[in-house]
Amino acid sequence: MAPSKVLAGARVVLPTGTVDDGRVIVDGTRIADTAPPGAEVVDVSGHWVVPGFVDIHNHGGGGASFTGGTAEDVLKGVETHRRHGTTTVVASAVTGDLDFLARQAGLLAELAQQGDVAGIHFEGPFISPCRKGAHDEQLLRDPDPAEVRKLVDASHGHARMMTLATELPGGLDSVRLLTEHGVIAAVGHTDATYEQTVQAIDAGATVATHLFNAMPPVGHRAPGPITALLEDERITVELINDGTHLHPAALQLAFHHAGAARVAFITDAMDAAGFGDGRYLLGPLEVEVADGVARLVEGGSIAGSTLTLDRAFKRAVTVDGLPVGDIVAAISANPARLLGLDDRIGSLEPGKDADLVVLDDAFDLVGVMRRGAWVVDPQLA
Repeated sequence: MAPSKVLAGARVVLPTGTVDDGRVIVDGTRIADTAPPGAEVVDVSGHWVVPGFVDIHNHGGGGASFTGGTAEDVLKGVETHRRHGTTTVVASAVTGDLDFLARQAGLLAELAQQGDVAGIHFEGPFISPCRKGAHDEQLLRDPDPAEVRKLVDASHGHARMMTLATELPGGLDSVRLLTEHGVIAAVGHTDATYEQTVQAIDAGATVATHLFNAMPPVGHRAPGPITALLEDERITVELINDGTHLHPAALQLAFHHAGAARVAFITDAMDAAGFGDGRYLLGPLEVEVADGVARLVEGGSIAGSTLTLDRAFKRAVTVDGLPVGDIVAAISANPARLLGLDDRIGSLEPGKDADLVVLDDAFDLVGVMRRGAWVVDPQLA
């Protein structure tokens, strides 16, 4: 068990607000309300302490893939994102052959059982060819509830979310099936109308997969899915805050209409996150990463991101001008609640896992703790 520690002197972001010259007490793997005798005092004066980041949409990093890699690949990607503050990550798969996806789900389920990932997100194959993005069109299919059930069953209780084009045949029935099995139904890679999106929400959909991206734009006579997703209080909207996927005004629009309580920052990261430019595979498709932007070699569509959540956090402060408390909600508390894990993670409260991030006054990451142990030690930074 990790030794007890008191992180002292920082600006600590709590659910109730920011405490200046605050402290966070870590006893073993948990946050405590009183310090045990002999606890190590770690001086983090002049820094921020925020909850560990929670990423519900992530395909890999560090040169390794969650979508088709081995267990060792997945763990490498997980460790890469942990070093950037993401103490909880859901492993996302991309469109593939159904049997292959079922086998990969089995591998990811074992890692979820061990606590290395927080579950599985299926992005495809049940998405629209009109809004396929970086998915292989030949492998796309309508959302047959029997096939949806096959992937859920292959996940052995660890399926967390599935992205669907709910306007396709079988879409609404698939949303209902997912909801019955406690799996988040997410609207994304969709060509749905406003009215079709409202139907999906009424059927049980609760998340918008990377809002604005891979869906029709807002129109004044055809408001489309974005309007329906922003206006409904039952929906949490994913946002990729990397400066490529969204203009800052679009991000501000989402925060204004949905409110900070209904936004979840995600990375949608692929292998190159935390690794570098070059050629990669995203599922069966070849991707070229140049200057940190990932695009399909054939066609040029944006192919996920190379984002890490520490960069998303800093950009939200320095470019978007968002309040730190709103950013913490979007990057920790809200995704933790979506996953049903907010009794353990997502905020700095006694009894919860000691998952936290230390940022300097420029909002650069200098420390990461997961379950009471330093992943990045601020004393060595």
